[in-house]
Parts: sequence; structure tokens; C-alpha cells
Amino acid sequence: MYQLSSHANAHNDLESDLHICQIDTFLKVIAIVPYSNFQTNRSLNPRQPVEIMVPFTKQRGLCACDKCVADLNDTDWFFMRFNPTVPFLLNRRNGVLRSDVYSWWTGLQVETNKVTYTDVVDTLFSVFPDEEHYSDAGPDRCRTCAVVGNSGNLLRSNYGPIIDLHDFVIRINKGPTEGYEKDVGSKTTHRILYPESAVDLDNSTHLVLLPFKIKDMRWLISAFTTKHITRTYIRVRHTVNANRDKVMIIHPEFIKYVYESWLQKHGRYPSTGFITLIFALHICDQVDVFGFGAKSDGNWHHYFDTSLIHFSRGSHGGDFENKTMNELLLLNKISIHKGW
Repeated sequence: MYQLSSHANAHNDLESDLHICQIDTFLKVIAIVPYSNFQTNRSLNPRQPVEIMVPFTKQRGLCACDKCVADLNDTDWFFMRFNPTVPFLLNRRNGVLRSDVYSWWTGLQVETNKVTYTDVVDTLFSVFPDEEHYSDAGPDRCRTCAVVGNSGNLLRSNYGPIIDLHDFVIRINKGPTEGYEKDVGSKTTHRILYPESAVDLDNSTHLVLLPFKIKDMRWLISAFTTKHITRTYIRVRHTVNANRDKVMIIHPEFIKYVYESWLQKHGRYPSTGFITLIFALHICDQVDVFGFGAKSDGNWHHYFDTSLIHFSRGSHGGDFENKTMNELLLLNKISIHKGW
């Protein structure tokens, strides 16, 4: 944000309506001020707009990239939606949920629980690292991220080498790399998944659980310990090969924030892909998006499917998600690579 000089702060006691814009090294403050507050020989009508030019000090760069995702000065639209203080990954310190968050989150996929959320969180962080991740944002960091969806538009795209150049490559659900390296790359630093979409990971990849219910957290614990949970609302894998020291859990409050702030409550809850995109906005300085949307011929299917499958948008506000992504593109907050 901009800091007004002491010259401008001298007018803080005025009952005024302000509009501020930048002009070179000055701010132009257009103020509607009661006539009695100005000592001037000019004849002014009460409530007449007055322009004041004052010097300003611009904040230090938010990151080392040419353009930083988290810059809130760019646009009111982004400023009203992006909340840099919302918790995006769960740990013991932020694990207590507000009542409104708990009520909303536990209503997404109704289940009968004999185990309380508090008990599950305590167990989670006796099995997995209890850490605060990605608090290193600053003027010396330029973290580039590729969010890789599963759209068929990746086929014949030749995006693989471009994707692998990013610091973080975040993949979604089951999307494989083996056999598709030319188009989707081979690098995976994070994979966002839930029990029904779980796959084995290599030792260098972060398993990032996206929990839509308490049982998803219980499944994660079970998959690395007792392996007794084999079913949620469908049959699921009882175990998963992954590095437990790299396990992370998306915070339930973050899911609610994406739904309310970014989707304006369209649909029942956000899609995994859209949550992943907003997650990337919070941990990255530059974000490139691959593998979202239909192919150029209008067909919707996964790049690893052998036949065309027309997907239902289900509980998600798909059209509004696309509209929001396009707005982020227009504001130069993300780049979208539409493939073939």
C-alpha cells in the first residue's frame, strides 16, 4: 500500500471523501472537503472537489519476480478476493476451526463420525510433520509454479519441458506423467488428492490432502499406519506409497475461503482444480496453468483416458470458475496455456 507523507497526514482530521491515484512519484488526492477546512482566497463552493498533490513512499517489492501474484495494488477486484492471512495448510497451531467453518465444512459430504475432529487433528500431527510451510515470501524470492490439470488439451502440446522448468509443479488427482512426459513433463513437487483419487508418489513429492470430510483425514492416518480404512462413500485404497515427512493437509478454512471469496458461493463447493489454483496463488510468486478446460474441438476428457468422456460439472460452479480464471488471466495474475 502507499504511505502518505506527513504533509498529507495533516489532513487526517478532515471529514472528507478521498480518491487516490499514482502519478509518477506523487499521489493525486482528489478530496471533497468542507469549505471551512481550507484557508484560501479562492472562491470555493461547499463540497467542491479539490486536487492535492503529495509525495508518497511505495512499499518494497513483494518478491524478486518482475510481477508478483500477491501485489494487492494492481486491482480492486483482486484486492477484494485475495486474503494473504487465511491459513492454507493445517497444523496444530491453526487447527481449531471457527464454528462457522466447522459447520460449513462438515456439511460438504455428510458422514457419521464416532471420532471427533479434535482427536483426528491431534493424531494427524503425531504421524505427520507439524510445520508452518511457505512463510518465506519476500523481496528475495521468485518462486515459479506450474499448476497442471488433467485436460485432454495437453495431448500434442509439447509443454513437458516448459512445465518442468518451474520451481514447483503441482499436479491434481491421478494425472500420470509416465508415458506422457513430452506433453505434461516428468517433474512433480506436489500432488493434490483425496482418498477417492489417491495414487502412489515418489519420495520427493509432497502428498497434499484435500479433505472434504473428517474421514478423509482419518483415511490419511490409516493409509500410513493401520491401513484399516478401505471405504469412504466408495471403496478406496487402504494404503498409499508416499513420503510421510512430505505430507501436507489443506486447511478446511481455506476451502471455505475459496468458495466464498473467489466463487461468491456459486455451486456447492469448489472443484479440486480451482482450489489448487488458488492454493498456488498463496504459495507462489508466478503461476502458469496447464491442462484446464476443453480441447480445441470442445470435447472434455482427461489426457490419459482412452475414450472421450463428457464430464458433468456436478457440485461445482464450473462456469463461474472459468470466468474467475479468465479474470485472473486478464489481470496478468496467471498465465493459461490452452494446449491443443
